Amino acid sequence: MKEIINSPKAPAPIGPYSQAVRSGNTLYVSGQIPIDQQNDALVEGSIEEETEQVMKNIGYILEEAGLNFSNVHKCSIFVSSMDNFARINAIYGKYFLENPPARETVEVSGLPKGVNVEISCIASF
Repeated sequence: MKEIINSPKAPAPIGPYSQAVRSGNTLYVSGQIPIDQQNDALVEGSIEEETEQVMKNIGYILEEAGLNFSNVHKCSIFVSSMDNFARINAIYGKYFLENPPARETVEVSGLPKGVNVEISCIASF
C-alpha cells in the first residue's frame, strides 16, 4: 500500500512528485530545498541558513507522518560545492545527536532553482 504524505508547513512540490510516500513501515522523503513555505520564497542567505531551512522542511514532513529525526535511517545530501561540506555538516549534525543515519554527500553541477543544498531521507515507523 502506498500513502502520500504532504505537510502544509513544507514547500509544495515543484513538479510531479509528493513530499513523501509511505510504503509499509518505510517513509521516503523527497529532496528538500531551502524554500520557506510561510512566504513561498527561497532562503538565500548563508549555506548555514539554507541548510537549516532544508532540515526544517524535512522535519515538517516527518512530523506530518508522525515521525521525527530519530526515525531517519538514511540521508542523501546534494551540494553545489564540496567547499561547503563542513558548514552544511555542522547544521545537519544538530539534528542527529545520537545514532546518526547512514548518508552520502554528492557534489552536483546544478540543483533545482539554483540552490546550494538539497537533502532527502528514508525513515521508518
